Amino acid sequence: MTETHPTRHPETAGWREWVSLPDLGVPWIKAKLDSGARSSAVHAFDLEPYQRDGVEWVRFSIHPWQRSADEAVDVDLPVHDRRAVRSSSGHSEERYVVLMDIRLLDRTVTAEVTLSRRDEMGFRFLIGREALRQGFLVDSARSYVGGRPRRVVRRKNRGVAPLPKAVPTDGA
Repeated sequence: MTETHPTRHPETAGWREWVSLPDLGVPWIKAKLDSGARSSAVHAFDLEPYQRDGVEWVRFSIHPWQRSADEAVDVDLPVHDRRAVRSSSGHSEERYVVLMDIRLLDRTVTAEVTLSRRDEMGFRFLIGREALRQGFLVDSARSYVGGRPRRVVRRKNRGVAPLPKAVPTDGA
């Protein structure tokens, strides 16, 4: 029988974690770890397929912050696949699939990630069981096992303006 996960002891993660997408230059994005979802998905918009040296690529943008359109990241990746994906609401649609490195709990894994509009979803990034089976267990009673970014990053993710800087007074 072939083993489908690394021989390393699996890491335990919470049901939601802060992860990074190092190859895309995204240091922080909040993700929901969902063992009920087969594939991973990222909120992607402005999808533009094109050919490069006979290979299909897709150009798209992502918003790494939950409630903000600030700091969109533009991405170009080769298309790994196209497949019909059924959403949690039962709606089926064809989506582009790309390969992405995901940094979770100090471990980087390569995952198939579908490109989808996730405007209305609670998380802009979803990590499904195909990625999780690369060495992660999910403890549904825990969150942010891998730590959290600084408060200013978390506030930005919630769509809250940065904390005001202290204004020096003249002593009066």
